[in-house]
Formats: sequence, C-alpha cells, structure tokens
Amino acid sequence: MAAPSPTTDSSPAPRGADSEVGRLRSVLLHRPGPELQRLTPRNNDRLLFDGIPWVARAQEEHDAFAEALRSRDVEVLYLTELLTETLEVPAARAAVTDTTLTGTSGRDLGDPVRAYLRSMFDDASPEELTYLLTAGVRNDEVRSGLSTGTLVTSLLPDETFLVAPLPNLLFTRDSSFWLRDRVAITSLAMPARRRETQLTELIYHFHPRFSGVGRLHGHHLEHVEGGDVLLLGPGVIAVGVGERTTPAGAERLARQVFAAGLASTVLAVPIAQERATMHLDTVCTMVDVDKVVMYPNIADTLTAYAVTPREPGSTELVVADPEPFLVAAAKAMQIDTLHRIDTGLDPVTAEREQWDDGNNTLALAPRLTVAYERNDGTNARLEEEGIEVIRIAGSELGSGRGGPRCMSCPVSRDAVGERVDSDTL
Repeated sequence: MAAPSPTTDSSPAPRGADSEVGRLRSVLLHRPGPELQRLTPRNNDRLLFDGIPWVARAQEEHDAFAEALRSRDVEVLYLTELLTETLEVPAARAAVTDTTLTGTSGRDLGDPVRAYLRSMFDDASPEELTYLLTAGVRNDEVRSGLSTGTLVTSLLPDETFLVAPLPNLLFTRDSSFWLRDRVAITSLAMPARRRETQLTELIYHFHPRFSGVGRLHGHHLEHVEGGDVLLLGPGVIAVGVGERTTPAGAERLARQVFAAGLASTVLAVPIAQERATMHLDTVCTMVDVDKVVMYPNIADTLTAYAVTPREPGSTELVVADPEPFLVAAAKAMQIDTLHRIDTGLDPVTAEREQWDDGNNTLALAPRLTVAYERNDGTNARLEEEGIEVIRIAGSELGSGRGGPRCMSCPVSRDAVGERVDSDTL
C-alpha cells in the first residue's frame, strides 16, 4: 500500500506544546520502510527488535494509525519526506555525510571505503540519499564497486552493515520533543539508535518549515530520550531516569529549561533497575489534564525528586527529598490529585498489557486517546473512566516494543484551557 501524501510545505505553522493532552494539531511520524526489511534473526536483537516484523502489514497498520489522526484533523508529517526535502540543501548534505562517515559511526570503515561511500552519497539524489541513510549500506553492496580490494570489505561478512539501518526511526518520540515553542534534540543511549538524532537535528536545522526554531539539548550531550519525558502540565516536566535517560541527562535538561524559563519544576523519576531499559511512557501516560493510565505493579513504589531552580531563571538547582510520584506530580501541577487508571483488570492482565504497550497511549485531546486494540482490559478501564479510546492495530508495529505515543512526536498542540469534548473532534 502506498503511503498517503503528507503535508510538508514550508509555510509558517504553529508549533510547540506545553502538555501531553492539549488538542493535537500537528505530529511527526515515520512510516515503516525498507529499514525494517534489513532486520534478520542475526541482527534483530542488536537493533532492538523482539522479532522480524511483517513489513507490509506494519505499513498497513501505520497507515491506519495516520488516517485515524487525520480523521481528527491532525496534520501528519513524515520524517523521511522532511529529510528528503532537507537534503536538497547542499549544506545539509555535506553535514550528514560528515557525521555519518566520520566519528564513532564511521571509525571502522577505513579510508578507501569511506571515500567510496562519500562518492556514493555525493552522487545520490535526495531520495536515494534518504534511502542510504535510513536503510543502510551492506558490505556486499560496496565490495563490487571498489576498483581495488580492501581488508575491510574482504574480511567482513557480506551481511555486515557499513552504514547501519535505522529501524527504530519508527519511534519518532525518542529523538525529539517539543517544549512550548522550542524543540529538544535528544541524545539516545543505545548505539543502534544514535544516528537517529543526527537526522532529526538536521531536519530541524535546515528544513524551511522549522526556520528560526529554538533548540534545546543536542545529540552530543548526556543521554535524554523523549520516551522518558512527560509534559504533565504547563511548566511541569517528569523525566524518567534509568539506562536510557541518565541522571546527568535529566540534570542538564533541567538546567536548560529553567534558564530558558520553560518550566518551574522537573520531576526526576527513577525507574527500577529491572525495568531500566524501559521508558517512563511504557508505565505511565496522560489521558486527561488530571488523569494518567499507569502500570499498577509499580504505581505504589514509583517515586519522584522535585527539582526546582534556586530562583527564577537560575541554573542552580534545589533537589527535594523523594516522594510518591503521584503525590509529587499533583503538588507540582497545583492540583488536588493526579488520578490513576490502572492497566488491566487484574495483576496478570496488567503485566501482559503493560508488555503490549497498554500504558503507551497518545492523547489527541483531554479524554481522547489512541491505544492498541489488543489491550482489552486497559481500554475497558479507560472507557469506564470516561476516556474515549481510538483503537488501532499493532501486531506488527509492536515488535519493536512501542505504542502510539512512542510512534509520534507532537509538533503542535493547543494550550491546555477549557476541556475539549471528544465528540467535537
């Protein structure tokens, strides 16, 4: 099935977000493509997938997800379309060639192979270069083109990637997130994912749609991943801290947002060691201005350290003693209670559905959320609490362990004000 044509014009458009639940206006997605066809039983673990997805079905599921968003008047942008348009800018091409073929990602290539790949990149059209950067380049795709032999191409197996594929581009939430009118470029912890943020930063820097946008953080700084960052409300940010987002990354982000006047409180939320490879949004996401869907098996043990600036605009931090997460969040949000909706109806169902991304929902507005259809128990609990659930299929999309929130980077949300009735969307 061909992908629907996205809207990627360069005209000025509203952008930014100050919550998880303000009415969604524009979102960045990545439709599964040839990079998923590069997964094999030998490399899927290293590339962070549980299995080998059926690509055609994953594309059908993703197209249905995108259409569900469009049916609620959400503008859908596609990452590879934006990247291709970005690569029409000569400076962008030069920058991405250098970052891909030098430094950590290119240190094992050797000079002859690096020169060959540079020539390949230079000769490619923007569409072809997008393919090479996302689907990768295998050793057997280079060896035949070299005029002389090299130890690199001779000794490496045919299936070795000289430029690695990026199947996790599917999860656009992780490589960037918007905070008010600025975009934070993250720093991904897993080696298989680090080039993703370089491509995302390229788009935000060179694409005319984002001309003049202010940026935070950066791929070269301490690890922060977008799946760990929840915008609980205007001025209040929760940051999961574990293997993916480090304490130093959370601290750096806090200093940046305080200095820029973008937040008054950052809640640092330690993720238990046995779940350290998970993001915060795999155990908790917002579905209303004062409601979260939450994995009950950790709800009573999840804590938060409230971090505030010594004074407005200061980068000197005050770190409070830990409190239960829901208590600390309600205090920071200045509400009586942050209500919890449990995943599933019993402990076994909760554990199964948390694994299947039952907590990883995408709010389109207060009390309106997108969720995987397979999580019957969680979806029933949400509806009992007055949350409208837009169900989407995810049997193949979920093979990379990510749900609707993981697969979407909101570019524009309305400010949280009066509640929006979902039947008007």
